[in-house]
Amino acid sequence: MKLIRLKIDNPKGFRSFQPGFEIRFLKELNFDKIDEFNPYVIAGRNGSGKSNILEALASIFYHIECCHLDYRPDNFEYDEEANPNGFRAELAAPDAFEIEYFFPFSLDRQISNARILIKKESQKEPEVHWKNRGDFEDTRETKLSSIEIKKFLPLYIIGYFSGQNEILSLPFFKMRFIHHDEYIDSIKNQTGYSTQPEGRLVFLDNDFSQAVLLSNLLLQDKEILEPFEQELGIEDIKTFRIIIRTHIKSFDEDFPKTLLEENEDEFGKIYRTLKITQQLQTAIDKLKKCSTCQYYDYASQILYLDYKVNAATKEAFNLHFGNPIDLFKTFQILLTLNLFSVSENLKNELYESSSLYVNETVPVLPSDERIFRFKDFALKKKSISGTVYNKSLSDGEHQFLHAIGLSLLFREENALILLDEPETHFNPDWRAKFISTLRKCFKTGHASTTMREMLINYYAYALYDF
Repeated sequence: MKLIRLKIDNPKGFRSFQPGFEIRFLKELNFDKIDEFNPYVIAGRNGSGKSNILEALASIFYHIECCHLDYRPDNFEYDEEANPNGFRAELAAPDAFEIEYFFPFSLDRQISNARILIKKESQKEPEVHWKNRGDFEDTRETKLSSIEIKKFLPLYIIGYFSGQNEILSLPFFKMRFIHHDEYIDSIKNQTGYSTQPEGRLVFLDNDFSQAVLLSNLLLQDKEILEPFEQELGIEDIKTFRIIIRTHIKSFDEDFPKTLLEENEDEFGKIYRTLKITQQLQTAIDKLKKCSTCQYYDYASQILYLDYKVNAATKEAFNLHFGNPIDLFKTFQILLTLNLFSVSENLKNELYESSSLYVNETVPVLPSDERIFRFKDFALKKKSISGTVYNKSLSDGEHQFLHAIGLSLLFREENALILLDEPETHFNPDWRAKFISTLRKCFKTGHASTTMREMLINYYAYALYDF
């Protein structure tokens, strides 16, 4: 996609924006360059409202997603008596807006660009229109149906922020819980699971960024990974461990008893567990087939997979996963299972929340209680003969891996990428050439069929190669 403009029509405004605020991302004279990767950089003083633009975009696409999801949790839906604060398509934040963008689609084996307008009036359901539809089809109808809308939304909406500013994270955290509930309900109802969540929003915190880095290092071609080696000296990955807790003791009573397993503790007491990974067994089997060695502890019901990475390891991952995106999707849903301990009450509060402090309310499990985690992540670094663990890297190196890693992973996807202060810990050299480094990441032989949009809120705005 390529954004054209955003307008806030909310009578009360939105955050720091007054009613009628409008920002144009693309001028008409540049419409012929929409296939090129040109990130939109938002630079300005601290507190000037830069992050509010990213938040508005994330909130709008989250709302549109929720309007058209095939799956929505029961406790998420509006009910006048049971859930009066539940989701309603006619209420959003911001509650009135217009957003316009180009989106590529295939017509007679040629790539054309649809001009899409999403418009929401206050306390009314949003409408999505294909403004230039008449240029391609013999019709005057521009309003899209729910099925059609899904074809003209970005395949991924990706959020990343550094530091303490968390205003971008709320819609992404809500969607992560929807992903979790979607999977858990597939277990309860035994409906099967496609190994990837339906929702398009992806938020990259530390654990998810590790998944991005692993997916890149294992399955990207060496020339694509050039920014890692050139700027960080990272040549490859040496070893890593994946730990998967297959069963949990804590679960609600909605699960059919046929899904529970009886176990006996060291004192002879019988207790029941739920195999929380049962719908992901095919994906876990693929991870096992790629491992160097593996061990399952039956007492604790934990699977340990160790990887000593060489050419054969990468060949195995390529055989079983095919591309870095599919590997990341497997990691994504496994990481989402770490939310199992969140209570229903807290989850309901989160779905209804407009708080900027939502991240503080979600409990973080100790590492040994998580369903899925990475460990012993060792890298091969230029000019260093010993082991360099991922956790030993500096803040700036981690930030570089996060921002550049997600760019490499989603380089050939029709995605909207929102980066909030991605360079706060960069050295002056990295800051100065950050945009040119991003452009290298998005060099692809599929520029005519892929349209990526990236918005960057800069912490500082000097010494850049705009």
